[in-house]
Amino acid sequence: MTGWLGRLRLEKRNAPGTGVLLLVPLVSVVAALLFGAVFLSLIGLAPVAVYREMLRVSYTTGYGVADTLVSATPLILTGLAAAIAFRFKLYNIGGEGQLYVGAIAASGAALAFGDRLTGPAAILLVIVAGALGGAVWIAVPALAKAWLGTSEIITSLLLNYVALFLMQYLIFGARTFWRDPESATFPQGARIPDATRLPTLGTTRVNLGLIVAVLAAVVLYLLLTRTRIGYRWRVFGDAPAAARYAGIPSRQVIVVVLLLSGALAGLAGATEVAGRAGRLDPTGLALNIGYNGIIVAALARYNPLAVIPVGLLLGGVLNAGPALQTLPGARVPVAISTMLTGAILLFALAGELFVRYRIRMRDPADVEQLAEQATTAVASPRAATGPEAEA
Repeated sequence: MTGWLGRLRLEKRNAPGTGVLLLVPLVSVVAALLFGAVFLSLIGLAPVAVYREMLRVSYTTGYGVADTLVSATPLILTGLAAAIAFRFKLYNIGGEGQLYVGAIAASGAALAFGDRLTGPAAILLVIVAGALGGAVWIAVPALAKAWLGTSEIITSLLLNYVALFLMQYLIFGARTFWRDPESATFPQGARIPDATRLPTLGTTRVNLGLIVAVLAAVVLYLLLTRTRIGYRWRVFGDAPAAARYAGIPSRQVIVVVLLLSGALAGLAGATEVAGRAGRLDPTGLALNIGYNGIIVAALARYNPLAVIPVGLLLGGVLNAGPALQTLPGARVPVAISTMLTGAILLFALAGELFVRYRIRMRDPADVEQLAEQATTAVASPRAATGPEAEA
């Protein structure tokens, strides 16, 4: 108790400053990279060389930047889905399943009606169908949370597996509307009509989905900070007792926020189907995009605008994983990018402690007094429970 560790104490912050809010995520990323460096060193790789290659393939070449933007597009949308729910203490862990169902709905709408529409109408059809699919998939957890008090963590998480098996069944398990009838060797999804595909930006692989994701982040930010609805939601999330006193209907807020969260995750599935994949692809979609969106939201501290650069960062990290296999003279595990994203999440969550609390040093006299009180309590346990204490 008398050492310097015994003098440390946590003091709750009244309101974290902007510097703290910016510094903690940055330190979390740096700490994750240091952790990854230790891991790489243990398996005989040079961390500096690996990180330099990750930077090069993701951010310094035209093809690498395009791949990073393509990877970041669904991450921004699933990050927004997690951010809007987590911001109001509604923990939607089902972004992965909502993305799958959004992809199913978007591809189904494209296959059913895509040949009858052209131009913006066809693209709008796919986007709206994907968002509706994601919203429908979270409707049961949202209603159960609002009226039965059921944990949305459990219900939304379990539905991820239902959505995954449903998507796999539609392609691998039966000859359905979504399956390409001409794929004789290996089952795959039917190609959606060209009219429903998202147009690419210039000659790159980057498609309109990136603009949709950025616009969604801006609109969501304005909704939360510049509208009466956003104000009511913030009161509900920050002070539930005050929200009840003000007559804000908590059930309505829970349902609407979770439906919006599911719609954003479903929109991510739509951009994948109409952009990168061009079909319902169970293998290509099962990349933990929904789960990685939670990492994006946590690192962005649930700020919709901050989700954009964090999504670009994580998109580059994930994009670099396969590219590291070509690093000369080294066999870098492809899972290094997954390990880094997990480490970033763990350090970001640990950093929340320093957002809420600051470390202070106790006065030596206070430390000695606490030590004496503890020693007295251990030596004379009856002093706190005997008749004298009651008197």
